[in-house]
Amino acid sequence: MTEMPTISVTELVTAFKEIVEATLPPVIVEGEISNCKRSATGHYYLTLKDDHSEINAVIWKGAAGQLKFQPKDGLQVLATGSLQVYVARGTCQFNISRLLPQGVGELELAFRQLKQTLEAEGLFDAARKRPLPRIPRRIALITSPTSAAIKDMIQVMTRRWPGVNLVILPVPVQGEGAAARIAKAINFVHRIPDVDVVITGRGGGSLEDLWAFNEEVVARAIANCPIPVVSAVGHEVDVSIADLVADRRALTPSEAGELVVPAVDELRQTLNNSVTRMHRALAGRVERMQLTLKAIAGRNVFQRPMTLIDERRQRCDELGIAAERAIQLKTERLGQKLAATAASLDALSPLKVLARGYSLTTNGDGTVVRSVNDAVVGQDLQTRVQNGVVYSTVQRTES
Repeated sequence: MTEMPTISVTELVTAFKEIVEATLPPVIVEGEISNCKRSATGHYYLTLKDDHSEINAVIWKGAAGQLKFQPKDGLQVLATGSLQVYVARGTCQFNISRLLPQGVGELELAFRQLKQTLEAEGLFDAARKRPLPRIPRRIALITSPTSAAIKDMIQVMTRRWPGVNLVILPVPVQGEGAAARIAKAINFVHRIPDVDVVITGRGGGSLEDLWAFNEEVVARAIANCPIPVVSAVGHEVDVSIADLVADRRALTPSEAGELVVPAVDELRQTLNNSVTRMHRALAGRVERMQLTLKAIAGRNVFQRPMTLIDERRQRCDELGIAAERAIQLKTERLGQKLAATAASLDALSPLKVLARGYSLTTNGDGTVVRSVNDAVVGQDLQTRVQNGVVYSTVQRTES
C-alpha cells in the first residue's frame, strides 16, 4: 500500500485555493443580496443567495467606488467576479468586480436611492427655496464654456437685458470627475463679488451624459450654496437631482436665461404703466383737494369773517353778565347765611345773660368763682357786668 503524503493545513488550503481560482474563470452570478454591510475602510461584505444556496461575497473599496448605487439587502443583482479562497480561515468567497441591479438600470436605481435620501432630509422642500432677485447685479454661469447651452443662455440674457453682468466658471459637464468640478465651482461662487444668482446646467443628452447633475456631491453643493441657484439640465423631460434641490428649475438653458433677467422692454412698459397710474392718482388727489378747498372757501366764516368775531364778542358779553349775576346771587346767599349764623351766636352770647342783671366773677388766674369756697380773704376779684368790669378785694366770706 502506497503511503499518503502528510501536509500542513496551510498547504491543503493553498492547494485548494490554486485549484479553485485556476479552474473557475470569472463568471456572472445572479442572486439576491443579503447581510450587506459596509466597513469603515469602504469595503462591502455581503451574501449572494438564491432559493437553494448562498455564498459570502466582497466588493473591495476600489470596485465599490465605481458603483453608482448603494448595495442593499433584497436587491436582485448580476455580480461579475471570481472565487477567492481566504487561506487564513480556509473559507471561500466571491470577489465582485462589477455589480448591476436587475429589473432596473444601474443609473436609474442610483437616482431613486439618492432622491429618496435627499427627500427624507428635506432638501426638496418648497419652504427652503429662495426667490430670485428681480434685477441681478451679476450672474454666475457654471457650465461648459464651449457648449451650445451657454451660447443660448448668453444670447437670451443679453437680448432681454443688454447690460447684464456675467461671470463664467468653466467646468466639464460630463465624464469622469465632472461632478466634483461642478460642486467645487458652486462652493466657490459666493466668493465672487456681487454675484446674487447662479445658473448651472447643460444641454440635453442621455442619462449617462447628464449624470454629473445626479451626483450627491453636486446636490449638496447646491443645497449649501448661500446664493440662489437655478438648475437648467437637459430638456423639459429630463429631471435631475440638481433640478429638485435647486431654488428654481429651468426646463431648458434658454428658459434659465429668461428666469434670471427681466425683459428690458417689458420692464420699460411696466414702468411707463406705473408712471401713468401715479399721474392719474396724483391728478385725482389734486382734484379732490381742490374741491375740498373750494368748499372750505365757500363757508360763511371766510365770506364774512367779522361775523364770527362779533358772535364771539357778544357771547363773551353774555357770559360776563351771567357771571356777574351768579356772583351777586352767590354773595347774597352767603350774606344771608352769615346773618343767620351771627344771630345764632348772638343769642348764645353770655353778654345777653349779663344784660338781664346777671354777672360773672373770676379770680386772678381767670377761674370762675362758683361758690364761697372759691374766694379767699384778701383775694382780688373781677366781676363782669353788662356794661363793664368791677374790680374788688375779698374782705370776708359767709356761707
